[in-house]
Amino acid sequence: MQYRAPHWLAGHGALAGNVQTIWPALYSKAHVDHGHVPVAYRRERWDTPDGDFIDVDFLAASKVPEEADAAAKPRVQLVLFHGLEGSSQSHYARAFAHWAHALGWDYVVPHFRGCSGELNRAPRTYHSGDHEEIDWILRRLSLAHVGPTVVVGVSLGGNALLRWAQEADGEAVQVVKALAAISAPLDLAAAGHALGRGFNRQIYTRMFLNTMKPKALAKLQQYPGLANEAALRAARDLYEYDNVFTAPLHGFASTEDYWARCSSKPGLKAMRDVPVLVLNARNDPFVPASSLPGRDEVGPAVTLWQPHEGGHVGFPAGRFPGHVADLPHAVGHWLKQQLPA
Repeated sequence: MQYRAPHWLAGHGALAGNVQTIWPALYSKAHVDHGHVPVAYRRERWDTPDGDFIDVDFLAASKVPEEADAAAKPRVQLVLFHGLEGSSQSHYARAFAHWAHALGWDYVVPHFRGCSGELNRAPRTYHSGDHEEIDWILRRLSLAHVGPTVVVGVSLGGNALLRWAQEADGEAVQVVKALAAISAPLDLAAAGHALGRGFNRQIYTRMFLNTMKPKALAKLQQYPGLANEAALRAARDLYEYDNVFTAPLHGFASTEDYWARCSSKPGLKAMRDVPVLVLNARNDPFVPASSLPGRDEVGPAVTLWQPHEGGHVGFPAGRFPGHVADLPHAVGHWLKQQLPA
Protein backbone atom coordinates (compact mmCIF):
# COMPACT_ATOMS: atom_id res chain seq x y z
CA MET A 1 0.00 0.00 0.00
CA GLN A 2 1.59 3.24 -1.16
CA TYR A 3 -0.32 5.61 1.10
CA ARG A 4 0.35 9.34 1.39
CA ALA A 5 -1.75 11.63 3.55
CA PRO A 6 -3.50 14.53 1.77
CA HIS A 7 -1.51 17.76 1.95
CA TRP A 8 -3.88 19.31 4.50
CA LEU A 9 -3.21 16.42 6.94
CA ALA A 10 0.40 15.73 6.02
CA GLY A 11 3.24 16.12 8.47
CA HIS A 12 6.01 14.34 10.31
CA GLY A 13 6.40 12.59 13.63
CA ALA A 14 3.91 12.00 16.40
CA LEU A 15 1.79 15.07 15.59
CA ALA A 16 0.94 13.79 12.12
CA GLY A 17 0.16 10.34 13.46
CA ASN A 18 -2.29 11.76 15.97
CA VAL A 19 -3.95 14.10 13.48
CA GLN A 20 -4.31 11.28 10.92
CA THR A 21 -5.92 9.17 13.66
CA ILE A 22 -8.30 11.68 15.25
CA TRP A 23 -9.51 13.69 12.25
CA PRO A 24 -10.81 10.75 10.16
CA ALA A 25 -12.61 9.23 13.15
CA LEU A 26 -14.43 12.49 13.94
CA TYR A 27 -14.81 14.45 10.73
CA SER A 28 -13.95 12.59 7.51
CA LYS A 29 -16.67 10.92 5.45
CA ALA A 30 -17.01 7.15 5.45
CA HIS A 31 -17.59 7.36 1.70
CA VAL A 32 -17.15 10.10 -0.86
CA ASP A 33 -20.92 10.29 -1.44
CA HIS A 34 -22.42 9.23 1.89
CA GLY A 35 -20.98 11.49 4.58
CA HIS A 36 -21.82 10.56 8.17
CA VAL A 37 -25.14 8.81 7.50
CA PRO A 38 -25.52 5.62 9.57
CA VAL A 39 -25.65 2.35 7.66
CA ALA A 40 -29.06 0.63 7.74
CA TYR A 41 -28.17 -2.89 8.86
CA ARG A 42 -30.40 -5.85 9.61
CA ARG A 43 -29.64 -7.10 13.12
CA GLU A 44 -29.74 -10.64 14.46
CA ARG A 45 -29.26 -11.66 18.09
CA TRP A 46 -27.35 -14.91 18.50
CA ASP A 47 -27.26 -17.02 21.63
CA THR A 48 -23.69 -17.94 22.53
CA PRO A 49 -22.50 -21.40 23.60
CA ASP A 50 -22.15 -20.18 27.21
CA GLY A 51 -25.68 -18.81 27.51
CA ASP A 52 -24.93 -15.19 26.62
CA PHE A 53 -25.73 -13.30 23.42
CA ILE A 54 -24.10 -11.20 20.73
CA ASP A 55 -25.67 -8.90 18.15
CA VAL A 56 -24.68 -9.37 14.51
CA ASP A 57 -25.39 -6.72 11.87
CA PHE A 58 -25.92 -7.68 8.21
CA LEU A 59 -25.93 -5.65 5.01
CA ALA A 60 -27.04 -7.69 2.01
CA ALA A 61 -25.27 -7.26 -1.29
CA SER A 62 -26.65 -4.98 -3.95
CA LYS A 63 -27.08 -6.43 -7.42
CA VAL A 64 -24.31 -4.89 -9.47
CA PRO A 65 -24.97 -4.87 -13.25
CA GLU A 66 -22.73 -7.82 -14.12
CA GLU A 67 -24.60 -9.97 -11.60
CA ALA A 68 -28.10 -8.96 -12.70
CA ASP A 69 -28.57 -12.16 -14.72
CA ALA A 70 -26.81 -14.41 -12.21
CA ALA A 71 -28.85 -14.10 -9.04
CA ALA A 72 -27.95 -17.64 -7.97
CA LYS A 73 -24.20 -17.06 -8.30
CA PRO A 74 -22.40 -17.56 -4.97
CA ARG A 75 -21.54 -14.22 -3.44
CA VAL A 76 -18.54 -13.22 -1.39
CA GLN A 77 -19.19 -12.59 2.31
CA LEU A 78 -17.05 -9.95 4.01
CA VAL A 79 -16.95 -10.14 7.81
CA LEU A 80 -15.50 -7.29 9.89
CA PHE A 81 -14.45 -7.51 13.54
CA HIS A 82 -14.37 -4.04 15.09
CA GLY A 83 -11.83 -2.50 17.43
CA LEU A 84 -11.84 -1.64 21.12
CA GLU A 85 -15.24 -0.14 22.02
CA GLY A 86 -16.15 -0.02 18.33
CA SER A 87 -19.33 -1.10 16.55
CA SER A 88 -20.91 -1.55 13.14
CA GLN A 89 -21.31 2.25 12.98
CA SER A 90 -17.62 3.05 13.56
CA HIS A 91 -16.23 5.14 10.71
CA TYR A 92 -14.14 2.29 9.31
CA ALA A 93 -17.05 -0.20 9.56
CA ARG A 94 -19.30 2.16 7.57
CA ALA A 95 -16.54 2.67 5.00
CA PHE A 96 -16.24 -1.08 4.44
CA ALA A 97 -20.04 -1.38 4.33
CA HIS A 98 -20.29 1.07 1.42
CA TRP A 99 -17.43 -0.60 -0.43
CA ALA A 100 -18.79 -4.14 0.00
CA HIS A 101 -22.34 -3.13 -0.93
CA ALA A 102 -21.20 -1.39 -4.11
CA LEU A 103 -19.12 -4.42 -5.13
CA GLY A 104 -21.99 -6.86 -4.63
CA TRP A 105 -20.61 -8.56 -1.52
CA ASP A 106 -22.60 -9.49 1.56
CA TYR A 107 -21.29 -7.69 4.64
CA VAL A 108 -21.43 -8.72 8.30
CA VAL A 109 -20.27 -7.01 11.51
CA PRO A 110 -20.48 -9.19 14.64
CA HIS A 111 -20.29 -7.17 17.84
CA PHE A 112 -18.01 -8.19 20.65
CA ARG A 113 -19.94 -8.65 23.87
CA GLY A 114 -21.27 -5.42 25.31
CA CYS A 115 -20.49 -3.35 22.20
CA SER A 116 -23.88 -3.38 20.46
CA GLY A 117 -25.59 -0.97 22.85
CA GLU A 118 -26.77 -3.47 25.44
CA LEU A 119 -24.85 -5.04 28.31
CA ASN A 120 -24.28 -8.75 27.82
CA ARG A 121 -25.45 -11.31 30.37
CA ALA A 122 -22.41 -13.46 31.19
CA PRO A 123 -19.61 -12.72 33.71
CA ARG A 124 -17.20 -11.83 30.91
CA THR A 125 -16.75 -9.18 28.21
CA TYR A 126 -14.22 -9.36 25.32
CA HIS A 127 -10.49 -9.05 24.93
CA SER A 128 -7.61 -8.80 22.45
CA GLY A 129 -7.13 -12.55 22.13
CA ASP A 130 -10.78 -13.62 22.00
CA HIS A 131 -10.10 -16.30 19.38
CA GLU A 132 -12.65 -18.82 20.68
CA GLU A 133 -15.41 -16.22 20.24
CA ILE A 134 -14.25 -15.50 16.70
CA ASP A 135 -14.04 -19.21 15.93
CA TRP A 136 -17.70 -20.00 16.56
CA ILE A 137 -18.84 -16.79 14.88
CA LEU A 138 -16.88 -17.45 11.68
CA ARG A 139 -17.84 -21.12 11.53
CA ARG A 140 -21.52 -20.25 11.90
CA LEU A 141 -21.34 -17.50 9.26
CA SER A 142 -19.39 -19.69 6.86
CA LEU A 143 -21.79 -22.62 7.17
CA ALA A 144 -24.82 -20.40 6.57
CA HIS A 145 -23.35 -18.65 3.52
CA VAL A 146 -23.15 -19.93 -0.06
CA GLY A 147 -19.86 -18.60 -1.35
CA PRO A 148 -16.43 -17.65 -0.02
CA THR A 149 -15.87 -15.73 3.21
CA VAL A 150 -13.12 -13.15 3.73
CA VAL A 151 -12.48 -11.35 7.00
CA VAL A 152 -11.14 -7.99 8.20
CA GLY A 153 -10.16 -7.28 11.80
CA VAL A 154 -9.55 -3.71 12.95
CA SER A 155 -7.23 -2.79 15.83
CA LEU A 156 -8.16 -5.10 18.76
CA GLY A 157 -10.34 -7.08 16.34
CA GLY A 158 -7.35 -7.48 14.04
CA ASN A 159 -5.15 -8.93 16.74
CA ALA A 160 -7.93 -11.28 17.90
CA LEU A 161 -8.52 -12.36 14.29
CA LEU A 162 -4.84 -13.18 13.82
CA ARG A 163 -4.86 -15.16 17.06
CA TRP A 164 -7.85 -17.10 15.73
CA ALA A 165 -6.02 -17.96 12.51
CA GLN A 166 -2.97 -19.02 14.51
CA GLU A 167 -5.01 -21.24 16.83
CA ALA A 168 -7.08 -22.69 13.95
CA ASP A 169 -3.88 -23.36 12.01
CA GLY A 170 -4.63 -25.57 8.98
CA GLU A 171 -8.39 -25.44 9.61
CA ALA A 172 -8.58 -21.68 9.04
CA VAL A 173 -8.42 -22.06 5.27
CA GLN A 174 -11.48 -24.32 5.41
CA VAL A 175 -13.48 -21.51 7.01
CA VAL A 176 -12.19 -18.37 5.26
CA LYS A 177 -10.32 -17.66 2.04
CA ALA A 178 -8.28 -14.67 3.25
CA LEU A 179 -8.06 -12.24 6.15
CA ALA A 180 -6.67 -8.78 6.83
CA ALA A 181 -5.65 -7.11 10.10
CA ILE A 182 -5.69 -3.29 10.09
CA SER A 183 -3.77 -1.31 12.72
CA ALA A 184 -3.64 -4.38 14.97
CA PRO A 185 -1.57 -4.08 18.18
CA LEU A 186 0.51 -7.15 17.34
CA ASP A 187 2.66 -6.70 20.44
CA LEU A 188 0.13 -5.90 23.16
CA ALA A 189 2.74 -4.90 25.72
CA ALA A 190 4.32 -2.37 23.36
CA ALA A 191 0.91 -0.93 22.46
CA GLY A 192 -0.34 -0.97 26.05
CA HIS A 193 2.67 0.91 27.36
CA ALA A 194 2.46 3.39 24.45
CA LEU A 195 -1.16 4.15 25.33
CA GLY A 196 -0.17 4.69 28.96
CA ARG A 197 2.21 7.58 28.27
CA GLY A 198 1.94 11.32 27.61
CA PHE A 199 -0.60 12.55 25.07
CA ASN A 200 -1.89 9.02 24.47
CA ARG A 201 -2.72 8.59 28.14
CA GLN A 202 -4.52 11.93 28.33
CA ILE A 203 -6.55 11.53 25.14
CA TYR A 204 -6.95 7.94 23.92
CA THR A 205 -6.76 6.13 27.25
CA ARG A 206 -9.28 8.50 28.81
CA MET A 207 -11.59 8.02 25.81
CA PHE A 208 -11.50 4.24 26.13
CA LEU A 209 -11.89 4.18 29.91
CA ASN A 210 -14.82 6.61 29.72
CA THR A 211 -16.91 3.80 28.19
CA MET A 212 -15.11 0.70 29.48
CA LYS A 213 -15.28 1.53 33.19
CA PRO A 214 -19.04 2.20 33.29
CA LYS A 215 -19.63 -1.11 31.49
CA ALA A 216 -17.34 -2.91 33.94
CA LEU A 217 -19.10 -1.31 36.90
CA ALA A 218 -22.45 -2.38 35.45
CA LYS A 219 -21.03 -5.89 35.17
CA LEU A 220 -20.25 -5.72 38.90
CA GLN A 221 -23.89 -4.87 39.51
CA GLN A 222 -24.80 -8.07 37.68
CA TYR A 223 -22.15 -10.10 39.51
CA PRO A 224 -21.17 -8.54 42.85
CA GLY A 225 -17.63 -9.45 43.85
CA LEU A 226 -16.58 -10.25 40.28
CA ALA A 227 -13.72 -7.75 40.55
CA ASN A 228 -12.28 -5.26 43.03
CA GLU A 229 -14.57 -2.26 42.60
CA ALA A 230 -12.28 0.23 44.34
CA ALA A 231 -9.30 -0.80 42.19
CA LEU A 232 -11.45 -0.66 39.06
CA ARG A 233 -12.61 2.87 39.84
CA ALA A 234 -9.00 3.89 40.55
CA ALA A 235 -7.61 2.50 37.26
CA ARG A 236 -6.06 5.30 35.23
CA ASP A 237 -4.64 3.40 32.26
CA LEU A 238 -5.23 0.17 30.34
CA TYR A 239 -2.52 -1.66 32.27
CA GLU A 240 -4.33 -1.06 35.57
CA TYR A 241 -7.74 -1.72 34.05
CA ASP A 242 -6.64 -4.99 32.47
CA ASN A 243 -4.94 -6.08 35.70
CA VAL A 244 -8.07 -5.65 37.82
CA PHE A 245 -10.75 -6.53 35.26
CA THR A 246 -9.91 -7.91 31.79
CA ALA A 247 -7.19 -10.36 32.84
CA PRO A 248 -8.86 -12.07 35.83
CA LEU A 249 -12.28 -12.08 34.14
CA HIS A 250 -10.94 -14.09 31.20
CA GLY A 251 -8.58 -16.49 32.93
CA PHE A 252 -5.27 -14.62 32.87
CA ALA A 253 -3.01 -14.24 35.88
CA SER A 254 -2.16 -10.57 35.29
CA THR A 255 -1.88 -7.88 32.66
CA GLU A 256 1.56 -9.21 31.70
CA ASP A 257 0.17 -12.75 31.29
CA TYR A 258 -2.77 -11.47 29.24
CA TRP A 259 -0.67 -9.31 26.95
CA ALA A 260 1.96 -12.02 26.43
CA ARG A 261 -0.47 -14.85 25.69
CA CYS A 262 -2.74 -12.79 23.43
CA SER A 263 -0.17 -10.96 21.30
CA SER A 264 -0.32 -12.17 17.70
CA LYS A 265 3.20 -11.12 16.70
CA PRO A 266 4.99 -14.30 17.93
CA GLY A 267 2.66 -16.51 15.90
CA LEU A 268 3.05 -14.67 12.59
CA LYS A 269 6.14 -16.71 11.70
CA ALA A 270 4.16 -19.96 11.53
CA MET A 271 1.37 -18.64 9.28
CA ARG A 272 1.61 -20.43 5.95
CA ASP A 273 -1.89 -21.50 4.87
CA VAL A 274 -4.65 -18.87 4.67
CA PRO A 275 -3.47 -15.61 2.99
CA VAL A 276 -3.03 -12.82 5.56
CA LEU A 277 -2.57 -9.07 5.11
CA VAL A 278 -1.16 -7.12 8.06
CA LEU A 279 -1.46 -3.34 7.62
CA ASN A 280 0.15 -0.94 10.11
CA ALA A 281 1.08 2.70 9.59
CA ARG A 282 4.52 3.44 10.97
CA ASN A 283 3.24 6.66 12.57
CA ASP A 284 0.39 4.90 14.42
CA PRO A 285 0.35 6.46 17.93
CA PHE A 286 -1.08 3.23 19.40
CA VAL A 287 1.42 0.82 17.83
CA PRO A 288 5.13 1.82 17.99
CA ALA A 289 6.91 1.29 14.68
CA SER A 290 9.73 -0.42 16.58
CA SER A 291 7.30 -3.19 17.58
CA LEU A 292 6.22 -4.03 14.03
CA PRO A 293 7.43 -7.29 12.47
CA GLY A 294 9.97 -7.47 9.67
CA ARG A 295 9.70 -9.77 6.68
CA ASP A 296 11.90 -12.35 8.42
CA GLU A 297 9.45 -12.50 11.36
CA VAL A 298 6.39 -13.65 9.39
CA GLY A 299 5.44 -16.78 7.51
CA PRO A 300 5.01 -17.18 3.74
CA ALA A 301 1.24 -16.57 3.90
CA VAL A 302 1.68 -13.10 5.44
CA THR A 303 1.84 -9.87 3.42
CA LEU A 304 3.08 -6.80 5.32
CA TRP A 305 1.97 -3.28 4.44
CA GLN A 306 3.71 -0.67 6.57
CA PRO A 307 3.28 2.80 5.04
CA HIS A 308 4.99 5.69 6.82
CA GLU A 309 1.70 7.60 7.21
CA GLY A 310 -1.89 6.81 8.06
CA GLY A 311 -2.22 6.96 11.85
CA HIS A 312 -4.37 4.43 13.70
CA VAL A 313 -7.21 3.22 11.46
CA GLY A 314 -7.04 6.58 9.76
CA PHE A 315 -5.68 6.66 6.20
CA PRO A 316 -7.75 9.72 5.18
CA ALA A 317 -7.85 10.81 1.54
CA GLY A 318 -9.37 13.45 -0.71
CA ARG A 319 -10.15 17.12 -0.30
CA PHE A 320 -11.06 18.67 3.05
CA PRO A 321 -12.70 17.28 5.19
CA GLY A 322 -11.61 14.06 3.52
CA HIS A 323 -12.95 10.53 3.41
CA VAL A 324 -11.75 7.07 4.45
CA ALA A 325 -12.99 5.20 1.38
CA ASP A 326 -9.46 4.47 0.14
CA LEU A 327 -8.84 2.10 3.07
CA PRO A 328 -11.53 -0.48 2.18
CA HIS A 329 -10.69 -0.04 -1.48
CA ALA A 330 -7.04 -0.99 -0.97
CA VAL A 331 -7.64 -3.76 1.57
CA GLY A 332 -10.71 -5.05 -0.29
CA HIS A 333 -8.79 -5.19 -3.56
CA TRP A 334 -6.11 -7.32 -1.88
CA LEU A 335 -8.78 -9.65 -0.45
CA LYS A 336 -10.42 -9.92 -3.86
CA GLN A 337 -7.10 -10.96 -5.40
CA GLN A 338 -6.91 -13.93 -3.03
CA LEU A 339 -10.21 -15.40 -4.26
CA PRO A 340 -10.47 -18.01 -7.00
CA ALA A 341 -11.10 -16.49 -10.41
